[in-house]
Amino acid sequence: MTVAPVAAAHTVPRPYQSYLYAYPHKTAYRPLEPRPALDQLWAGESRQALSLYLHIPFCEVRCGFCNLFTRVGAPDGLTGRYLDALSRQAVAVREALGDEPPPRFANAAFGGGTPTFLEAAELERLCDIAERDMGADLRSVPLSVEASPATASADRLAVLVRRGATRLSLGVQSFVEEEARAAVRPQRRADVEAALTRIRESAVPVLNIDLIYGIDGQTTASWRYSLDAALAWRPEEIYLYPLYIRPLTGLGRHADARIADRDWDEQRLRLYREGRDHLLSEGYEQVSMRMFRRADAPSQGPDDYACQTDGMIGLGCGARSYTSALHYSFDYAVSMREVRAIIDDYSATEDFSRALHGRWVDEDEARRRHLLQSLLQAEGLESGDYLRRFGTTPADDFAAELDVLARRGWLQDAGTERFRLSPEGLAHSDAIGPEFFSQAVRDAMTAYESK
Repeated sequence: MTVAPVAAAHTVPRPYQSYLYAYPHKTAYRPLEPRPALDQLWAGESRQALSLYLHIPFCEVRCGFCNLFTRVGAPDGLTGRYLDALSRQAVAVREALGDEPPPRFANAAFGGGTPTFLEAAELERLCDIAERDMGADLRSVPLSVEASPATASADRLAVLVRRGATRLSLGVQSFVEEEARAAVRPQRRADVEAALTRIRESAVPVLNIDLIYGIDGQTTASWRYSLDAALAWRPEEIYLYPLYIRPLTGLGRHADARIADRDWDEQRLRLYREGRDHLLSEGYEQVSMRMFRRADAPSQGPDDYACQTDGMIGLGCGARSYTSALHYSFDYAVSMREVRAIIDDYSATEDFSRALHGRWVDEDEARRRHLLQSLLQAEGLESGDYLRRFGTTPADDFAAELDVLARRGWLQDAGTERFRLSPEGLAHSDAIGPEFFSQAVRDAMTAYESK
């Protein structure tokens, strides 16, 4: 197999390099020529435990740190046209999946953007698209929905809970108003608390609160203040995100070179450790670098989806889909002008029968993806699962990379049965991920032109 360059053990990379939420990264995708038909892509693929994701690319405000595929506001009728296109895409994808055997969805999620930007009646329609057009049973699987304090209204929450939402993720980022403004996320503390009250009154089983560390002016004391303000609501989950400054984002336009120096790295690491240790002392268990779950949190329901191996259906112009051989989506951009054009093109599309942009995944890339999706979780990488899938062990395929991690003290358990990151290894997850990228993916990401 092809092996990426390995860093020396004594050379500790910068801790905040790339947030790995999927591999290969979307900046490694390219226009597909020829454009493969979806029914051919999914022929022979397992349909027993698919994940369903519906993407809503609208927000009431764009945060200064945000590089997600989203736009601020929507001209009259745009959300309706977008949902029309989402329905056409769902029908086309469901037809491509066929009924031999019929697809089964193990979980579902509405993300964005901000799905709750949609009005209550539009959220009803969104659920109808997932159920009637796509064939998912939202009331029988875990359903996660992202929201913002300004859009978590009682009528919207009522629709989501009635239609089966088991998890509501609220992007708070900071309970300190000055810090929220510094992150270009202006919001009043009272409005955040009011939204949390409505969410708790809605009785959604799992509340997640997102917090960000590394904001300009943030101190250990103000970080602890936000942590304690979140803990007062006893959320079932808390995500701790490091602040990143990305090209073409609001903060990115104003950053100078000092923002990216090692002093900022050390500040973020210090705040991360403070947050991690505080949550662990408050009865939370660490699931990954970012995710902490209350030890007594209720289950969201059965979920047998395995991100390393099972397929994903993404609907919407910012969503990805995964087969075993191809990861695909629509075009990607960050700048407002480009995002608006892509959303407009998507909303006018009639034929969704082919994949347009993506990256083919060979066995080497599949090994890397399986390792990264497992190793960066607190429970680690099970060698037996990897062996059954590929016929080799992680130590066979990535001996040099794993040895580097071990010599840095970032592997807690490097035995033959399981590879698990140490606490400091988890803290450096955003540095570990890129070290396992293939050279081809690195080259494609480097060649990508931001737009």
